[in-house]
Amino acid sequence: MGRCASRNGHCGRCERELPFAFTMAFQPIVDLQRRRVHAYEALVRGPEGEPASQILEQVTEALLYRFDQACRVRAIEQASALGMQESLSINFLPNAVYEPEACIQATLEVSRRVGWPLERLIFEVVESERIHDHAHLSAIITAYRRMGFRVALDDFGTGHANLDVLTSQRPDKLKIDRQLVMGCDSDPRRQALLRALVGLARPLEVDLIAEGVETVDEARWLFRAGIYLQQGYYFARPALNALAEGVEARLSAVLDGPSPGNGATS
Repeated sequence: MGRCASRNGHCGRCERELPFAFTMAFQPIVDLQRRRVHAYEALVRGPEGEPASQILEQVTEALLYRFDQACRVRAIEQASALGMQESLSINFLPNAVYEPEACIQATLEVSRRVGWPLERLIFEVVESERIHDHAHLSAIITAYRRMGFRVALDDFGTGHANLDVLTSQRPDKLKIDRQLVMGCDSDPRRQALLRALVGLARPLEVDLIAEGVETVDEARWLFRAGIYLQQGYYFARPALNALAEGVEARLSAVLDGPSPGNGATS
């Protein structure tokens, strides 16, 4: 799996050994109920803003562990340098985590070094990775939550992140995939599915985050349906080495805009 030779997972070495360079862009996750940015997701980009796909296609199985560790360190370092006060959400590769307590050491070290509070870290299970061992993922989630982190399942509702995952996993957050979100203000089938997820999340004590929100009408419908945490191009695109601007105006447009027309809450 390409593990660090050192069991403490020191990622300065891991990053130097990667045969490519990368940086992070940050996209806000907003909380419409509280009218503020809830967290920022760290997203891999090339040094000049190249898309994540150009970086990820260079990550071989042998580099998986080192890349996962280096991403965590880079995200925390950059978020701290930008003066981020909100929580930081970092994608992680469960198949790269061979033992949670050992593989978290670099995260703990960089957090101590830059003064980043552990309770402001959220780890997102990357949807594109098929989970081969649900017991292993459960162990990771349990260990991370015990350490004070929060855990989210990414792209819920499509791909590998479906309802059956919740029979064995206990995440703090579910990120609803864009395929369920797009056009939800006018699509009764999507509305029915999203309302069902709201009803599911409450007894499971899971927060829902709608991903891929691209219009004010989608944002308004989701808010009125009880999905207050949202992320997408409507609020802000990922910003390279920066925090988003103008989010407050977008929040106001959603919350202070006109009442929904026919069908918006049907």
